[in-house]
Amino acid sequence: MKREPMVRFISTRIVAGFLGLALLFPSAAGFAADPGSDSERAILAKYTSIRDKLEKNQFGAPIYLESTDSEGRVRVDMYGVVPHPFEQAREALQSPASWCDITSLHLNIKACTFKTSTRPQQVTLYSGRKYYQPPSDAFPLKFTFTVLSQTPRWLDVRLEAEEGPFRTKDHRIALQASPLGPGSTLLHFSYTYSQGTMARLAINSYFSTLGHGKVGFSEVTEKGGEQHLVEGVRGAVERNTMRYYLALQTYLDTLKYPESQRFEQRISRWYDLTARYPKQLKENDKSSYLAAKRMEHNRQVELQNKLGN
Repeated sequence: MKREPMVRFISTRIVAGFLGLALLFPSAAGFAADPGSDSERAILAKYTSIRDKLEKNQFGAPIYLESTDSEGRVRVDMYGVVPHPFEQAREALQSPASWCDITSLHLNIKACTFKTSTRPQQVTLYSGRKYYQPPSDAFPLKFTFTVLSQTPRWLDVRLEAEEGPFRTKDHRIALQASPLGPGSTLLHFSYTYSQGTMARLAINSYFSTLGHGKVGFSEVTEKGGEQHLVEGVRGAVERNTMRYYLALQTYLDTLKYPESQRFEQRISRWYDLTARYPKQLKENDKSSYLAAKRMEHNRQVELQNKLGN
């Protein structure tokens, strides 16, 4: 098979799943503060500067996004406010097991497993297609999982992977959280990675074929003054940012249910929340999503049982 058809084949079959993984976390454009009071002051200062945009925006929810795609580096910023006490969010989001419950709601994540017996701890995401797929057919991206800092008013979590699919490198995911009041928490995600020539060829081929017409949430203005919703890699970043924000919201919202009911509550609620944004997030019908997630959840439990914790 010649090089060009091979790149196109790889693109259409795999890149969509990779984008669901590599652009997976509502990311922040490299905001990196040191643990402690300075970090809290910095994130609260950012909140003050974007408060108006959090209150009125295209999402109809307290979310703010910034994304870039430049010189082989893909980066996205997300700030969001969730109506849950910081203590609850801090407790939930410092656990690798919780991150697996959150990330596996995404339609491209076929399974998530974790190891807490290692130092640092590990989280593996299996990224695949938007329909049911066994983890053995998906791409495993292995992250180290580290809680850099946690205090009564601060949480800083990092996930790092040196290598990813298509020779991408330096995958860096970060989450910072701080209380805004008795019943609300400010979240800040960041995600960056580097892409080489192979990744750019494959991803560009995908967006010229299967990914053509897919858009994000931000409006971009062309030189002639024409406005349209962002497309390409930035659009994919923004779509997945929203998917993961809604997964986080869903996870925290469903902690009130008995543990035996949470999984079914989560997959149903996550789908309903994403359905509010059909132009960006509509991929399949609810019954197909629920059926796939039930099967994938069973495979995830099997994998985790083999690993232990």
